[in-house]
Amino acid sequence: MALFDTKFEKGRQDWETPESIFSPLNDEFGFTLDVCASVLNKKCKLFYSIEDDGFNKEWVGSCWMNPPFGEQGKWVKKAYDESKKDNCLVVALLPARTNTVWWHKYCKDAEVRFILGRPKFVGAKYGLPQPLSIVIFGGESKTHFKTFELLKE
Repeated sequence: MALFDTKFEKGRQDWETPESIFSPLNDEFGFTLDVCASVLNKKCKLFYSIEDDGFNKEWVGSCWMNPPFGEQGKWVKKAYDESKKDNCLVVALLPARTNTVWWHKYCKDAEVRFILGRPKFVGAKYGLPQPLSIVIFGGESKTHFKTFELLKE
């Protein structure tokens, strides 16, 4: 068994999305709201912070979501519910946890793009050693799977 140094600070929930993931998606979807962010890691001019309690607010427009690690299930349900409205599309960066109830309940009708490679989050020393995905809730997406290749850095 290989021994790995802890690559991410234990308990930290606010890793900023790498531009290699966000930029091409923003070019495609034109995000207007980052639904769970902070002043330091926000990706849109308009964002909900912990203090704003974005989980309990209405989401409108083209929304970006990189939910707190360990709380994905409740945020995925919220994204799914919000995307059922006519005026909301949610694009989420999520661990590809295909063995979870939330994945099968809420992601099965979304467009899923599996990320090829290990993206390095802003401020992290190493890439995340778990499979990640982009899940698109709402809009014209139909159920299908694609590969999202990181831009060459």
